[in-house]
Amino acid sequence: MTTRNLPVIGSDWRRNSYLFLLSQLATGITSMIVQYAIIWYLTQKSGSATILSLATLLAMLPMILVSPFVGTFIDRWNKKALLIVPDVVAAAFAIVLSVAGTLNSTFPLWLVFVSLLARSFAQAFQMPTIQSILPTIVPQEEVTKVNGQLGMIQSATMIISPALGALLYSFIPINYLILIDVLGAMVGIGMLAFIAIPSNFAQTDEKPKVFADMVFAFKRIGTVRGLWPMLLISSLFTLMFMPAGSLYPLMTLGYFKGTIFQAGIVEVVWSAGSLLGGALIGAFGAWKDRMRPIIIAIAAFGLAFALCGFLPPNITGFVIFTVLNAFAGLAIAFPSALPMAMMQQSFPAQELGRIFGVVMAFSNLAGPAGLLFAGPVADAVGVQWLFTISGIGSIFSAALMFAVPSARLYDRHLQQRLQQDPEAAPNVETVP
Repeated sequence: MTTRNLPVIGSDWRRNSYLFLLSQLATGITSMIVQYAIIWYLTQKSGSATILSLATLLAMLPMILVSPFVGTFIDRWNKKALLIVPDVVAAAFAIVLSVAGTLNSTFPLWLVFVSLLARSFAQAFQMPTIQSILPTIVPQEEVTKVNGQLGMIQSATMIISPALGALLYSFIPINYLILIDVLGAMVGIGMLAFIAIPSNFAQTDEKPKVFADMVFAFKRIGTVRGLWPMLLISSLFTLMFMPAGSLYPLMTLGYFKGTIFQAGIVEVVWSAGSLLGGALIGAFGAWKDRMRPIIIAIAAFGLAFALCGFLPPNITGFVIFTVLNAFAGLAIAFPSALPMAMMQQSFPAQELGRIFGVVMAFSNLAGPAGLLFAGPVADAVGVQWLFTISGIGSIFSAALMFAVPSARLYDRHLQQRLQQDPEAAPNVETVP
């Protein structure tokens, strides 16, 4: 076995990182417009919480089933290609779905589900790749801030996509609207062509060992004090909020008797809050203890969700619902971005593909478990009470994370380790 030297981060790292973020913005906006169009289409055609939950479940399952095994390929294959191929796959299925919708009066439901599955399989490679790239193109001390900027990009995507998607959905047939995914893939791939992304700097002479590397990642995660408890409690949080989070369109269209435009407003406001949260992380991300804002944010998120169930089903209730979700959107930015930055600092860069493959599969595992009962419960007791149940569960998750010392002190232990042993930090070098 031979190894390559780890990548040297040059003075053009800002240009690389900005182009990288812009490429994710371009593909993210168009992909989410298509995603919203499909969800709104299913909501209008079925009006069923069970159908929406099933669609979300199918979109998540591949991430769980495939992610633990993709890390070995991410650490050995060309990372730029692993960003490009998923965009090509998504664009190809957009074309297939568009043709099917043009030839028929409606989309076959099975084809919509197959499309969601295929897009999720592609993202199972893409998402861990993104997280493994960041520490290799930016200096170690900038990792938290760039993660905040990535969160801002993702939030901006969520702000632009629902508003633009609702506008386009109102006058463009959905079978043509989904072709915008093809345009986004072309723009994103074009930007990636100008980005220098280090690749294949791990074991270059070894063939991928799928199961062995998955076991390696599980063991490596266990060597970082407090990481497993944090992941377990974070998964509980996902289990709590995912059921209600998947039913936002039904809350607006069903409970408040709103319109697609109003559903878009809720998504925009949520994402505006997330954008503000990402901006706060990007500006003030160098906290000495990043677990504290994570715990506070989870509790605030839970409170906002819990209050939603007590709102009246009228325009006043809808306005308050929208405001509450601005706070929830701001809060979710912290448990989304900060743990990623801490994990990127916990392992060498050449291990991050395998680490994040397992982490993302584990983190997403709780989502489908919650979605299995989300639809039936919402159909039985009302979608508004599902929000209250999710909120109370989220508050409990925050309390549990505070009560478990190893989880609460995870970042303090990490910072102590990095100060005592500089070699423990991602092994990259910054040059002028």
